[in-house]
Amino acid sequence: MIGDRPILPLGSVVPGESFTALLDAHGLSPAWRTAAGAERLDPPEATTVLAFRYGDGVLMAGDRRATAGNLIAHRNVQKVFLADRFSAVAISGTAGIAIELIRLFQTELEHYEKLEGNRLSLEGKANYLARMVRGQMPLAFQGLVVIPLFCGYDEDAERGRLFSFDVVGGRYEETDYAVTGSGGRDAKLYLRTAFRDDLTADEAVHLSVEALVAAAEEDTATGGPDLQRGIYPNVVLVSSDGYREIPEDQVAAVAREVVGQ
Repeated sequence: MIGDRPILPLGSVVPGESFTALLDAHGLSPAWRTAAGAERLDPPEATTVLAFRYGDGVLMAGDRRATAGNLIAHRNVQKVFLADRFSAVAISGTAGIAIELIRLFQTELEHYEKLEGNRLSLEGKANYLARMVRGQMPLAFQGLVVIPLFCGYDEDAERGRLFSFDVVGGRYEETDYAVTGSGGRDAKLYLRTAFRDDLTADEAVHLSVEALVAAAEEDTATGGPDLQRGIYPNVVLVSSDGYREIPEDQVAAVAREVVGQ
């Protein structure tokens, strides 16, 4: 027995398409709850991430800084992750909870594919992620907020698509670009002036770094490229060829050019 939930014998539940449902059946679900009356925590928070369409698909990028209040908690945090072969997900908000949420999301997609023999549709992935965000709403009311971005290449529609979310799990498909995090307003303002949907992959990488640098100029919680420490944004592309992370040396070369300008 875990709390008021009985633990079922492992052989008594036939695995379904949902890995989370399987965990629930055995009382093994992650316990993302805090005790009533607990003091407010001040954990590290991931800040600015963005995504936009380009000629061949969609790009997703994030800065590397995590903050705790007015302090820099970490300078080299990964905020953009592989979801599956044709999709990517980025995090903003409470970093530790967000990373665990993404790991569970990755496992869900892998579990579904193994049981069903094919990938969940891009729409289905976005809907499931929205459900997971909604599931941690009690923590959001205590200030432990997680707001992801999700993007991918829709094999049926043959184009890149991107989705934003709100704190209660609302899911919204964006037409051209999406941002979230403390520097999101400034990154969005930059994208509004420079975005084109026919960008090449190289132009898209350049634009993403420019937008993050613009956000870092105005938002202290967003970390621009750190040339001295060799810390650069995390940038990925998702196209008909699948998920591809841009090598650090390529991002570094673009960052040096943008900062020099």
